[in-house]
Amino acid sequence: MRSLELFAGGGGLGLGLDLAGFKAVAVVEWDKWCCDTIRHNQVLGYPLVQNWKVHHADATTFDFASVGDVELVSGGPPCQPFSLGGKHKSYHDARDMFPTAVKAVRILQPRAFILENVKGITRPSFANYFQYIQLQLSFPEIVIRPKESWLGHLGRLEQQRTAGGSSGLRYNVVARVLNAADYGIPQQRERVFIVGFRADIGERWSFPEVTHSYDALMRAQSINGIYWQRHAVRTSERERYLARIRGDVERRSGSKDAELLPWLTLRDAISDLPDPQSRAARSVLNHNFQPGARPYPGHTGSLLDLPAKALKAGDHGVPGGENMIDFGNGTYRYFTVRESARVQTFPDGYLFHGSWTETMRQLGNAVPVRLANIVGASVAMQLLSSREMRLKTRPLRRA
Repeated sequence: MRSLELFAGGGGLGLGLDLAGFKAVAVVEWDKWCCDTIRHNQVLGYPLVQNWKVHHADATTFDFASVGDVELVSGGPPCQPFSLGGKHKSYHDARDMFPTAVKAVRILQPRAFILENVKGITRPSFANYFQYIQLQLSFPEIVIRPKESWLGHLGRLEQQRTAGGSSGLRYNVVARVLNAADYGIPQQRERVFIVGFRADIGERWSFPEVTHSYDALMRAQSINGIYWQRHAVRTSERERYLARIRGDVERRSGSKDAELLPWLTLRDAISDLPDPQSRAARSVLNHNFQPGARPYPGHTGSLLDLPAKALKAGDHGVPGGENMIDFGNGTYRYFTVRESARVQTFPDGYLFHGSWTETMRQLGNAVPVRLANIVGASVAMQLLSSREMRLKTRPLRRA
């Protein structure tokens, strides 16, 4: 199924969707380093990106009509207008690319779209604007008028919604905050996914059910001890960690979520990688030691035996302050780029291009590949199912 990938970044969403069966015929990204990462992997022969046509371009001026028919439009519009670490200007931030995503949907009229953004967009202070985004995606042909305020445009969209049916292009849109850890990603990363299906298709769809839980992890750590046995962790280290979570264990004992699979931890993700200061680390892509890690208020690193905290990107705070390991004994170390890629579930053969700062920015802004695949596969299955149903119900032509 053909797709258009906007705001592609380092390729996390695109890789996951490719694995789900969507083939990007155009990949649009304005950041040079991100484009270099994708192109470098093409040169190296990485299979999933071989046929991507990468456009180093401003999506606001991109000729969407040149792409041709696509089944899916996808992308992660820049999150700075809504991020907890950003400037919180939403519509008044020139980096707000949701209007461009709506434009792509309006021109290409895909059967579905998948968009991702930070959880901050759901905050009460952005409630009206988040509703505005969803209504624009629901009725992409109702465009803002010259000199019309976004609130005035919102009012017209609300009228269209309450009036019922529409003869024009319309999408059925749903949005949900997903925690990556609940789907087997070794990172506590909460992001909003906005998914829409063209209304004339008549799809019935919901987000995939969660598969993993914190309660199941606590059970594996504090009750049956399977987790510690798997990693051969020393008793002293095990007891030090269990003392830190004892309150959670007591409060959440007996939870039905314990019947799910355990959350995957940072230790699960990186334990087989060599020490980045060792000779063996030289044979691992992007696995170079970065000195200078230290905790400071609000940035304390990730414990080995929990999913990593959400990787950070941007100019707020000390760069990389959250992107480090807390070994639980008073020592800290920055994640290597490869460790960060593991946390974001990028394949080990995928190389990131640029300095440590640039590559960590790419990774901090990325969609976890596995989560993109899970959501994308669910959407792809629905589209294929509806296509098959239409073929079955199509009247046979008489000879």
